[in-house]
Amino acid sequence: MCQERASVSNGILGILDLEPGFNPNGSPVSGSLHDPSIFAFPTIRETVSGAWADVVVRGDPSLEGPYIAAAQSLVSRGATAITADCGFSIRHQAAIAAAVPVPVAVSALLLTPMIVRQLSGGAKLAVLTFDSTHFGAELLGLSDPGDISRVVVGGIENTPTWENEMKRPPVRTDLSVLREDVCSCVERLREKHPEVQALLLECTMFTRIAQSLRQSTRLPVYDVTTLSRIVMESVTP
Repeated sequence: MCQERASVSNGILGILDLEPGFNPNGSPVSGSLHDPSIFAFPTIRETVSGAWADVVVRGDPSLEGPYIAAAQSLVSRGATAITADCGFSIRHQAAIAAAVPVPVAVSALLLTPMIVRQLSGGAKLAVLTFDSTHFGAELLGLSDPGDISRVVVGGIENTPTWENEMKRPPVRTDLSVLREDVCSCVERLREKHPEVQALLLECTMFTRIAQSLRQSTRLPVYDVTTLSRIVMESVTP
């Protein structure tokens, strides 16, 4: 017999952090994955050893083991689903999912096929990434050439936000600077591709301005918090 399931608040989202990890004594960045107020469920965190932003962005197969170890630690601590604080973690999605007994969704890029299929015939999806020079079509999870042709990609490489995040340790970027860097990217993409009808934010930093983008562009905007809520709604504690 079916019974009413427990509230999603009983589930715990495990977050795979990049180096240097979350400082529990520091103030969380409002609107980021470090901000506990953005979700209606609790989160726990585990730093992936060696996963500095510059390494994760360009891709390094040797990080697969540390990603798996961190995910397994999150599960042992009670995580009922797992995501990650960098969209480029998508490269390790399959390995992590195979190693733990809970749902794994490490990147908003997993939403790409769903969003493309939501759009009308001539419409396009714009993927906003931290660094388009290291972003290949293989990260989109699409196999049909027609679907791939409906995705355009823009990045914020070499901007002040990019430079701050690539440092060791990274430097916190002011909200106004982040907004300027990302909005400039959006404007360029929309000018070149007026068919854009939805935005997907690969970079988890961009969640800080997701609502601002919805208001300024009047377009649907998807990010890692969208994905995390879908996954957590589906988890029965």
